[in-house]
Amino acid sequence: MDKNLKRMATMHRMQAKGLELFYKKGFYNTSIDDILKELSLSKGAFYYHFQSKEDFFISIIQNLIVRKVYSMLIEPIEGESDPLVAIEHCFENALSTAEHNEFDYGFVLGNFINEFNGRNDEISKYLRDIYKVWEVNLVTTLQKGKTDGFVPRHLDSEGVAAYLISSYMGIRMLMVEGNNKNLSYHFMQQTRQYLKSLAVTRLV
Repeated sequence: MDKNLKRMATMHRMQAKGLELFYKKGFYNTSIDDILKELSLSKGAFYYHFQSKEDFFISIIQNLIVRKVYSMLIEPIEGESDPLVAIEHCFENALSTAEHNEFDYGFVLGNFINEFNGRNDEISKYLRDIYKVWEVNLVTTLQKGKTDGFVPRHLDSEGVAAYLISSYMGIRMLMVEGNNKNLSYHFMQQTRQYLKSLAVTRLV
């Protein structure tokens, strides 16, 4: 195998395992030694690729967390004609994935935003940037829905986006300790009613 490809494969394996550990235990409760033990690596091998635990985590944000949030919550609504239907299906699919994940420790982005808030400004900025991209995507989709006649022009797109994001992050947190199937079902029932209330009333 080409040396560069081998290095990339090693880094991906390290990042995937690191994300799993940080997601399960939290960044501050996971030590370098924990990571080395899981990966069967020496400290020298770790520091060959990364300068510190923080540097390692930033690489995880850039290569894995961005991709996870984008593929699950951003890409599914891009370019869709009816934004409200697209958002409903997006949330439904994302919650279904979480519901069947036996190692669900909450919404990965929400977990880390909470953990780093007030503790690490640099990492917090990276995480907030992902949040902002998600928020802008929702606002843009809703604005397009106004132009296309699916939602009324007076709709507060920023307010709706903030509500949808906070409600999704909240239900993911509750699903960790509760009956996730039941919680997901009731959340989607209410979300459908909310999204329906936003739609333009069409005359038959």
